[in-house]
Amino acid sequence: MSKKNTIDSLGTLVRLRSLDVDRLQADMTTQEATRTRYQNNLARMDSLTVSSGATGALPPVLALNCGAYKQNVMAMADLHRTDLALHEANMAVSQRNLTTAWTKRELLGKVLEQQETQLARAQDRVVRKREDDIATQSWMAGRTA
Repeated sequence: MSKKNTIDSLGTLVRLRSLDVDRLQADMTTQEATRTRYQNNLARMDSLTVSSGATGALPPVLALNCGAYKQNVMAMADLHRTDLALHEANMAVSQRNLTTAWTKRELLGKVLEQQETQLARAQDRVVRKREDDIATQSWMAGRTA
C-alpha cells in the first residue's frame, strides 16, 4: 500500500472516530439533561414534603391523610434517588467510553500527522534531488562549453 493510500485510510479513520466522539458527546449532553431533571424533581418532592406542614396540629383524619401523603412523596423521592444513582452510574460508563473514543481519535490523529509529515519530507527530498541533479547537469554543461 502506498504512503498516500495509508494517509487516506488514516484520514477516514480519524473522521469516523470524530463522528463517534461527537455521538458520544451528544449522548452525554442528553444524559446530563436527564440528571438535571431528576435533581429538579427531587428538589420539588422535598419541597412538597416540607410544605405540607406538621401533622400534629391537624384533626386526626387530616393528620392521617397528610401523613400518608408525606409517606408517598418520600417513597417516590427514594425511588427517584435510586433511579438517579443508576443514571449517574450509566453516565460514568458513558464518560469512560467518551474518554476512550477521544483518546483513540487523538492517537490516530497523531499517527496521521506523522505519516503526512513523512510523506511531505519524502516528497521534499525527491524535489531537492531533482533540483540538485538539474543544477549538476547545468554546471557540467557550463564546464564543457
